[in-house]
Amino acid sequence: MEQHLSQYKIFYEVARCGNISRAARELYISQPAISKAISKLEESLGTKLFSRNSRGVQLTREGAVLFQHISSAFESISKGEKELKRIHDFHIGHLTIGVSNTLCKYVLLPYLKGFIEKYPHVNISIESQSTIHTLEMLEAKKIDIGLVAEPRMRRSLSFSPVMEISDGFVCAPSYMENLLLREGENPDIFKTGNIMLLDRSNMSRKHVDSYLADNQIEVNQLLVATDMELLIEFSRIGLGIGCVIKDLVADDLKNGTLMEIPLDVPIPKRVIGFAYHSQDMTDTLKEFLAFSREFQKEQDAASE
Repeated sequence: MEQHLSQYKIFYEVARCGNISRAARELYISQPAISKAISKLEESLGTKLFSRNSRGVQLTREGAVLFQHISSAFESISKGEKELKRIHDFHIGHLTIGVSNTLCKYVLLPYLKGFIEKYPHVNISIESQSTIHTLEMLEAKKIDIGLVAEPRMRRSLSFSPVMEISDGFVCAPSYMENLLLREGENPDIFKTGNIMLLDRSNMSRKHVDSYLADNQIEVNQLLVATDMELLIEFSRIGLGIGCVIKDLVADDLKNGTLMEIPLDVPIPKRVIGFAYHSQDMTDTLKEFLAFSREFQKEQDAASE
């Protein structure tokens, strides 16, 4: 059928105009070329498509049947072209982002706010889930991009860094006062304190577990929370000593609501950024990455 597509286009225009000379002007080709194309199409189909009259040409019964099908096809093509132009003109697209609740609230939201202001017609979906699940969905190409801590094994993923974060153990001053009263000066917090960590499915927990194992630290009493927000709240009310991202409690540490427990060996820092497949990127993903890089430059300049 491919070799007949141009002939079908000519047939469609002639049938629509009802006149070969008018169709020639529409298609910017000569009348003899149109007549030749129609003849070839009729020959290949084995039927006559037009009959001539004083005003031009008229579809035969067989031609009318063909035109009914051809017209819907070319109208669909026209609609498709208009839709593509609308998508291009208004930057209409779709972006699916995987991110944990914590990173979404504290890191992603400012990016989203600025991006939506610049590209208000982009449809954005958020897959709120663990970092591990985000990486799995990225591997399976079920989402476009993920905001994650830099994975040790990137596999086929590209990574665009956004910020560096530090983890630390914090607690309410009242909790430490009571711990010192009960255990005496310089207690080993990991043996005497109520240590609060995220569950093992969380990447932050895996990072902290590696730190504890590398430094041969054992925890006697452990409370497990499902997300970082709970850990922070538990720490604020004096429930125990929580391992949290220090950037998220900077104000608490500054105003004295929380205090940081000094460690002989600090927990290694981590890098947060956008992970994605660099091949076959959509225009919307390219726009988001370009925006995020510019946004990060502005944030860095403002903090200097």
